[in-house]
Amino acid sequence: MSEQYDTSKLSDESGDEDTNNQSHKLRLPPIEISPNENRLQYGYALWYSRRSIGKQSDRRFAENLKLIGRFATVEQFWAIYSHLVRPSELMTYADFHLFKNGIKPMWEDVANRQGGRWAVTLRKGLVDRCWENLILAMMGEQFMVGEEICGAVASIRFQEDKICVWNKTSSDTATTGRIKETLRRVLQLPADVSMDYKPHNDRLKPPIIKSQSEGAVKSTF
Repeated sequence: MSEQYDTSKLSDESGDEDTNNQSHKLRLPPIEISPNENRLQYGYALWYSRRSIGKQSDRRFAENLKLIGRFATVEQFWAIYSHLVRPSELMTYADFHLFKNGIKPMWEDVANRQGGRWAVTLRKGLVDRCWENLILAMMGEQFMVGEEICGAVASIRFQEDKICVWNKTSSDTATTGRIKETLRRVLQLPADVSMDYKPHNDRLKPPIIKSQSEGAVKSTF
């Protein structure tokens, strides 16, 4: 990787989106495709964000989202990915978000509001392999759940990292179950690694505080 995108200088190319209402869908121009390129089933947008330590508002998060680029073919993907830093090279509290074109990586987006996300916590040293396996599986339609997949997130934190897959319908337990099993297979997770599913609507509920005896210890991979 002789040339890399400098994620500290990315510009916000979110088009003419109404930033006062994050539930609006992104209105971006079509992705141009050459006749000799291999088209993917869906177009995608790759985003970068870095959050400050502690709680931040959704508006602040939206302001920190930077669009790296968009693609709709195999060739366009590799043109971006081959010059991109790997997740492990990002600063702490930084994230990559790969979402279908037109869906912003925020739970308020109209495509995400009724959905949720599977999350896998990873010990340090595994995020690069897991992220690459995940996004290749997602673009290759290995999840076999129609249009349910919205996108994926790689989150870099101080002592551990996290991989997440977002889907449209949290109430569809059959679909969320299939996503879980495919994710476990794609990431080659041991059977004892915990995977947590959380509907985005839970963000609107007050937090539930459990005593130490009530909660199980969550293992990491």
